[in-house]
Amino acid sequence: MYAVIKTGGKQYKVAAGDKLKVEKLAGDVGSKVVIDKVLLVADGDNVTIGAPLVAGAKVNATVVSHGRGDKVMIFKMRRRKHYRKTQGHRQSYTEIQIDKIAAK
Repeated sequence: MYAVIKTGGKQYKVAAGDKLKVEKLAGDVGSKVVIDKVLLVADGDNVTIGAPLVAGAKVNATVVSHGRGDKVMIFKMRRRKHYRKTQGHRQSYTEIQIDKIAAK
């Protein structure tokens, strides 16, 4: 059984037991998170597609850790104009583990 969920503006295909890094979520390490934006639920040959969401479907997850990703360097330059600008960015993330997919 798997599902397609939407969180943080992105879509993820998840199954029970999966660990994945998503955009930062509110919640302490070890707390439970319920994701109710489920776009698709598939159980063998039985596939339910939402329009846009599957009614009554939820994904239960546990927060494993919080962290920050690798640094991304942004470098802007205009040749012959003596313009250079360097900026760095580290995106925050939350690592979650999928416990259960509950379809209606």
